[in-house]
Amino acid sequence: MKWTGVMPALTTAFDANLKIDHDFVARHARWQIENGVTGIIALGSLGEAATLSMDEKISVIDTLVRAADGKVPVVAAISALSTDEAMRLAQAAEAHGAGGLMILPPYVYMGDWREMKAHVGAVLKATSLTAMLYNNPVAYGTDFLPEQIEELAAEFANLAAVKESSADVRRVSAIRALVGDRLSVCVGVDDAIVEGIHAGAVGWVAGLVNALPRESVELFRLAAEGKTNETFELYRWFLPLLRMDTVPKFIQLIKQVQQELGVGSARVRGPRMEITGDELAATQAAVRHAVANRPKVALASTRLLSK
Repeated sequence: MKWTGVMPALTTAFDANLKIDHDFVARHARWQIENGVTGIIALGSLGEAATLSMDEKISVIDTLVRAADGKVPVVAAISALSTDEAMRLAQAAEAHGAGGLMILPPYVYMGDWREMKAHVGAVLKATSLTAMLYNNPVAYGTDFLPEQIEELAAEFANLAAVKESSADVRRVSAIRALVGDRLSVCVGVDDAIVEGIHAGAVGWVAGLVNALPRESVELFRLAAEGKTNETFELYRWFLPLLRMDTVPKFIQLIKQVQQELGVGSARVRGPRMEITGDELAATQAAVRHAVANRPKVALASTRLLSK
């Protein structure tokens, strides 16, 4: 697969009993594809993977592979408490049709480089799938430095990309300076995408795309084509929503935006709870402002069909 373009870190939809709503997961994925995304990334942080059982994770991959129907690859995020569990999840994802992996550091334990390299390496060796390393020191406490990423790239041929979510756009340049085009660098925080593209990023693992896919794809295209004025006009409009991707309650906020726009539900699994009070009012106000002030350059997403 090609690690380029806009790839949603897909939210996991739940029904009223907080069971996975597979019907909506499939429709949501097809809608994303219809609006121009280049891949579907499941089971990530935004997908609430930490609240899903192994069987549930595999069932989500099954649903998405059927929904994508070969139009775009389905990528399985690999996150677990132990290396053994991460390897088994990666192998199951490959067996069930995933086209790639996004490898996270282990939950909870923040080890040193020797331990983290061994963990990532074990997952990379567990399958033949192409893979992207997920670097998010803010959320996980493990920071894969550019020199360490270079070391992994030299040793593991199936490491093909890195999702850089340190929020420091200089990391994009630093990685590219060391590995050139050996790895595709993808931006993993929504409100740094334009800056990241200007530094050489070729992909966007996006959050707000769950609610606004066509708008996200258009922003990426304009920035990649160097259309400065149009890019800034769309980015300025989009930023209040994109910034919701970078705060602790990003899952609740993005799902709330989906609900406000009629393209999803705000339901989340515990320990998270749906936002209320001032947080809810502020989110609703931001969505209303975006809807009321949409610029012409913001191509609208197609309608998400109910069935």
